Amino acid sequence: MIPATLLMLLIIVYPTVRAVWMSFHQRSFLSPEESTWVGIANYEALLEDPVFTQAFVHTIIFTVGAVVAMYVLGLGLALLLRNNLPGVGYLRSLSMVPWVIPPVVIVIIWTWMFQVDYGLVNLISQQFGGPNKYWFGDYDLALPLVMMLRVWKDTPFVAIALLASMQSIPPEYYEAAKIDGAGAVQQFRHITLPNISYISMVMIVTEVIAAFNSFQMIYIATGGGPVNQTEVLGTYVYQQAFGEYMLGYAAAVGIVMLALLTLFTAVYIKVENTE
Repeated sequence: MIPATLLMLLIIVYPTVRAVWMSFHQRSFLSPEESTWVGIANYEALLEDPVFTQAFVHTIIFTVGAVVAMYVLGLGLALLLRNNLPGVGYLRSLSMVPWVIPPVVIVIIWTWMFQVDYGLVNLISQQFGGPNKYWFGDYDLALPLVMMLRVWKDTPFVAIALLASMQSIPPEYYEAAKIDGAGAVQQFRHITLPNISYISMVMIVTEVIAAFNSFQMIYIATGGGPVNQTEVLGTYVYQQAFGEYMLGYAAAVGIVMLALLTLFTAVYIKVENTE
């Protein structure tokens, strides 16, 4: 275990401790060797930063919306793929395609579909008298659209994980339930859901962490715009570190993100284990 432990210390513990230390300093990316101790000044500045507040709210909306949609759609897809339908094996393989496509490619495909004039969405919209515009630049639709990208990519992973858990449930449970007169809804509620609760917990925690830290697809698709409407904590950290060169302030944002995710994971697992 010593090599693995040393590797974990090198790539996880050390950077985390370094980030905590940096968050209490004023440090510029232009002169990274120079730093000034400022105590909790960076954290106090966060409370007065309207863009940080906006990014925090967007992150919560993005995370909750994406994870709920991914779990509901993933559960529905898993129930569909569990049936012995004709060609279900090919359907299972096909359903994993969005998950294995690189995020950059996904953004290129979807932004092309929403392009003005020649994008598929606008071509269809114009046929029904709808608008012709760049949808990712719409103030009200930009955040739901980048949320959709996340849902489209990760739903297959959730579905396959839930499907694997469903297939481990002994068939005798369902046979006994049928003998007792339980319908499909009752079987789903009292047999399927309880037996996939552990995998559901793992999927929800994993996807919350991933969605909360979302950066790549959002940054490529909108860069946090329009007018900070898709600015989330992940893009805000990047902007502060590499746009404003404020490494200490960016580290403070990152530590806040780490603390919130740690708190959520601990509380959620505690509640799930209690139930």
